Amino acid sequence: MRLVITIIGLLAISGFIVARYDQINFDPDEIAADVDQLAGQEYTEAGFAKATEIMPFTFPADHGPHNEFRAEWWYYTGNLADTEGNRYGYQFTIFRRAIVPEAPQRESEWANNQIYFTHFTVTDVTGQTFDFHERYSRANPGLAGAQGLPFFRVWLDNFEAKEVDPGRMQLTAQTGEVAIDLTLAQAKPAALQGDRGLSAKSDEPGNASYYYSLTNMPTQGTITTPRGTFAVTGNSWMDREWSTSDLDEGAVGWDWFSLQLDDEREVTFYYIRREDCSAEPVSAGLIINPDGSTESIALADISITNLATWTSPESGATYPAEWQLTIPSQGIDLHITPLINNQELNVSFVYWEGAVRVEGTQRGYGYVELTGYKESLRGRT
Repeated sequence: MRLVITIIGLLAISGFIVARYDQINFDPDEIAADVDQLAGQEYTEAGFAKATEIMPFTFPADHGPHNEFRAEWWYYTGNLADTEGNRYGYQFTIFRRAIVPEAPQRESEWANNQIYFTHFTVTDVTGQTFDFHERYSRANPGLAGAQGLPFFRVWLDNFEAKEVDPGRMQLTAQTGEVAIDLTLAQAKPAALQGDRGLSAKSDEPGNASYYYSLTNMPTQGTITTPRGTFAVTGNSWMDREWSTSDLDEGAVGWDWFSLQLDDEREVTFYYIRREDCSAEPVSAGLIINPDGSTESIALADISITNLATWTSPESGATYPAEWQLTIPSQGIDLHITPLINNQELNVSFVYWEGAVRVEGTQRGYGYVELTGYKESLRGRT
């Protein structure tokens, strides 16, 4: 799903920028100190557009920003291997968040109401390492931004996703001891989540997002870990979502699965967890068939059983760490395990996002995202 996860960190950062709008360099310690203060502020949707009606999607324009909505993201994950069979995973996400609905009315390249925020992770299974980084900036042509036309591009400093040819994208990122330089080819049409791209997050009208996925993107390039730089191939996944929404009352977080199977199908499903451990009735997903056609998955169609847990030594949060996922109507019965357990991001907010292995009636790889296990996200999204 990628339900407005960015807002937690971006809310803190946006408050910092509003208070210190004349500064360019940000002190992470000051930002961290602002998180607790800002987390208690009232969430407001006033002045922002909301996802209320089905809309047509146009590409590459809709790869670009939708600044009338409060938040959106460009999200990529991938499972890769080198020539020796060593496995790697990566997450590359750039978020956009509007500070206020309207941009300041003055002639300055700094007069902008948008900020950008990125999370970048690299999993090296052989090295048993998981590196995570975050970076943030206000929008500015030389710092961070996004465009859909004449070609798609989103960037924050030296983190960039861009269209290099129709249906082909390049991802580049480097920080610390990790880096990626990857080319992704779109093998299937965009899969529209929810009702033709309108994805409900609760029964409340407008508590929804516009949401599509590119679920099969053959990938090649290089990945750098603390062990060195390696030529890799594999498959990637792109999620695009924009909205002005919050978790419904009683919801605390979500579990999200994106699985690429060896029968050329992909499975995506999210369920929003409530305080009583039940799932929001609107929790949903898709089966993407080999020809790119899709079939909806309702909550009643799927069973997800947690088989084991892992407790983070850093945050103390306890996460599911092994799953049995079955969709009987599709002949799918899958055993899912993390490639390594410690794939927790302890950044402006804490969550688990990691590469997983799939075995059972089908085999494959994927990614799982787990939020709200450290603390409830209600009122912070």
